[in-house]
Amino acid sequence: QVQLVETGGGLAQPGGSLRLSCAASVLDLYSYAVGWFRQAPGKERERVSCISGSFGATEYEDSVKGRFTISRDNAKNTVYLQMDNLKHEDTAVYYCARARGDLCQRGLGWLEYWGQGTQVTVSS
Repeated sequence: QVQLVETGGGLAQPGGSLRLSCAASVLDLYSYAVGWFRQAPGKERERVSCISGSFGATEYEDSVKGRFTISRDNAKNTVYLQMDNLKHEDTAVYYCARARGDLCQRGLGWLEYWGQGTQVTVSS
């Protein structure tokens, strides 16, 4: 059974940090683009960051640029999202997803597999 599992969510204070992990079983991540997405209550799911499969090129939404860092460890078949200087508005369920190909794209239709999500809450 194909699985993506996100871990590392939790409660953080404003200005704090969390590192999310997206680990895969059965399927490979290293040849494919992998994105991190988030969905806050009452809002649409939005892309946060993406890393391409071929060259590891990274993309970030303006709201997290300079604060979040996406990376991958091919040996561990895992993609990470380091989140620093967290803000209240970062509170959401975070999902990772693997694409059908190796390039990052917009929207959601280019993604094939999704994890179950991990809650991130930023609160003092």
